[in-house]
Amino acid sequence: METESARSAIFTHTPHPHIARRKQHAPKAAIAPAGFMQRFNTALGVRITGAVGTMWCAYLFAALALVSLPQAIAGGTATLVAWTAQTFIQLVLLSIIMVGQKIAGEATDKRAIETYNDAEAVLHEALQIQQHLAAQDALLVKLAETLAAREASPKSSPAA
Repeated sequence: METESARSAIFTHTPHPHIARRKQHAPKAAIAPAGFMQRFNTALGVRITGAVGTMWCAYLFAALALVSLPQAIAGGTATLVAWTAQTFIQLVLLSIIMVGQKIAGEATDKRAIETYNDAEAVLHEALQIQQHLAAQDALLVKLAETLAAREASPKSSPAA
């Protein structure tokens, strides 16, 4: 067993602390709303957000806003400025901003998946290296034991 202690003196593997934490605590799933009304409100909110966050909704809001544009122009500068700020910008840009956020979110999700896949590939490679080193260690231990056995055996005397 001297070779085992010699090997452990050469290197002692210390796993990353995150690995132990991950084994104890799996990733947490999204918490589903508890009551019926919470589930209903969540589902309704998701559907409305999905509908309002489209370019088609932005086109519809722009058409709706343009219906009141002639009255805003006839009302003078203050009315036109108020129409622009309160009707057009808030109504139309709301959908466009939501579309932009959705696109940015999808890009972020794609990057997160790519990062996860990269990390998984690096982990796989590290495990392969660890297995390779373990195989080398086993061979070196065997060679060291063979060498120690040869040195410990009585030397044969030359034939007379």
